[in-house]
Amino acid sequence: MAVRTKSAKDRPSYRCTDCGWTTAKWLGRCPECQAWGTVEEYGAPAVRTTAAGRVSTAALPIGQVDGRQATARPTGVDELDRVLGGGLVPGAVVLLAGEPGVGKSTLLLDVAAKAAGAEHPTLYVTAEESASQVRMRADRINALHDHLYLAAETDLSAVLGHLDAVKPSLLVLDSVQTVASPEIDGAPGGMAQVREVAGALIRASKERGMSTILVGHVTKDGAIAGPRLLEHLVDVVLSFEGDRHARLRLVRGVKNRYGATDEVGCFELHDEGITGLADPSGLFLTRRDAPVPGTCLTVTLEGRRPLVAEVQALTVDSQIPSPRRTTSGLETSRVSMMLAVLEQRGRITALSKRDIYSATVGGVKLSEPAADLAIALALASAASDTPLPKNLVAIGEVGLAGEVRRVTGVQRRLAEAHRLGFTHALVPSDPGKVPAGMKVTEVADMGEALRVLPRGRQGGSVAAPRKERADGPQGDETRR
Repeated sequence: MAVRTKSAKDRPSYRCTDCGWTTAKWLGRCPECQAWGTVEEYGAPAVRTTAAGRVSTAALPIGQVDGRQATARPTGVDELDRVLGGGLVPGAVVLLAGEPGVGKSTLLLDVAAKAAGAEHPTLYVTAEESASQVRMRADRINALHDHLYLAAETDLSAVLGHLDAVKPSLLVLDSVQTVASPEIDGAPGGMAQVREVAGALIRASKERGMSTILVGHVTKDGAIAGPRLLEHLVDVVLSFEGDRHARLRLVRGVKNRYGATDEVGCFELHDEGITGLADPSGLFLTRRDAPVPGTCLTVTLEGRRPLVAEVQALTVDSQIPSPRRTTSGLETSRVSMMLAVLEQRGRITALSKRDIYSATVGGVKLSEPAADLAIALALASAASDTPLPKNLVAIGEVGLAGEVRRVTGVQRRLAEAHRLGFTHALVPSDPGKVPAGMKVTEVADMGEALRVLPRGRQGGSVAAPRKERADGPQGDETRR
């Protein structure tokens, strides 16, 4: 009797859920993307063709499409509305990502309470905490509202049932990695589950005209809720950043189909909750009556927003053969570059044999090259134990040849410094229009920049700066 062999259509096939690589046998590790436990069995798909079907709505000339349906509705949190581009658009799906414990749940509970109203009910679904735990947080941050509904669910079908019962204008799901669908195999947080949960909620949002905010945790690999597939499905991706030991929190736009992606919202996290900061520069400054050696101010750009920040440096005699180099809020590589430039181009030889500590005030992180000049001046001031002039800000990128290069947004930076009361600035050549009443000194290299330091312990004469520019009452530039 002949034995019937399995055809290729009947044989099982295996596919990696992360990268889509296929094989005829099961493997514990995908050879393509090197991920463990992602190879799963799936049936061989039948070859089919899609026939033309009925359309849901007729195609219209783009000029006849009603754009009022995409009008953003403010959330009541100004800093979040700034990043979103004016508010939440009906039917939009927003993914808010961040490290565990950074304050995502606190921020969204406050947003849900302020966005709730009689005509716009809000549904907050928590899948990580109980309803009583969320209620305790709401009492602490005063996020109570009669039209804010709370549900603790981990089942996708139950969440969709709450949508039918409440009919909210805004849905907040915390988080997308802890909700699962019973129709899909796999544990919550897996790629298949996250894709199914996100897809079902996106379809519900588009059909109902409901805004949705999904919380996604950052994995140990740095991805949001796993692979980047979820970021392509949603309309807006926001990154919630901040040091857990600092008060400052930043909401940064990564993707936004309804607004700009270079906006940043600033928040302050405290015991009573989280509040927006329309003017956060005060967190990064130390107000003193007299200048202190080793400190220099600069203006950094977070998105479109200029922020005045303070760089501090301290040098002490080293007791070990290899001196320490410690940084906080600054890139170690850029600080090392500035030390080399000061030693070679600025002729400051005392730095190589001393312990050097450099940091920023308020937990702000300075990574852009525009802070190079402030870092170099703070180190030079600490080495000579000589304070810089009061109300001075330094802006510019420093090259390895000692030249001071131009940076973007100099006029915005100078306007912010002038608004906060600073009267003197060191900038690269050709800064553009200078704020009225502010003295701006153009420097071409580190040698000219170091002339702002008075005579200190390292010796050296004090030379006049190369050229200074100031605006008169009529806005004309004069050279002194």
